[in-house]
Amino acid sequence: MIKNERQYRITKAQAEKFEQALEKLKAQPKQDDQMHPLLRRAQIDALQSQLDDLRSELREYDTWKSGNLEFTEIETLVELPRVLIRARIASGMSQKVLAERLGLKEQQIQRYEATEYASASLSTVNKIAGVIAEALKK
Repeated sequence: MIKNERQYRITKAQAEKFEQALEKLKAQPKQDDQMHPLLRRAQIDALQSQLDDLRSELREYDTWKSGNLEFTEIETLVELPRVLIRARIASGMSQKVLAERLGLKEQQIQRYEATEYASASLSTVNKIAGVIAEALKK
């Protein structure tokens, strides 16, 4: 799950590298290849799978960033951290802005999101949800 612009840029760069590696492998003439055909196929499939996963994450983040996000009721508290992260992104709020509105350092929000709020108190999560909800109303 991409949680900020830095991770987005890194993921995009990784996707480009996988794309290039896949194109290079596919462009190699099979007869010049000393690799067994099944191994070659497995390597191509593995690269394609990784590329597909990265592209999916990029599309997902782009969707949230555009604000095209439908919110549904969460059924368990386990879902809450990801919903908060998605909602923050959909609101157009960066981790830095969220931190400023809460009187925290950006790194603290990064840590909370990296651990899916495992170290945050319920009171803190409630404050974060309130700030994000206000941002979504605008």
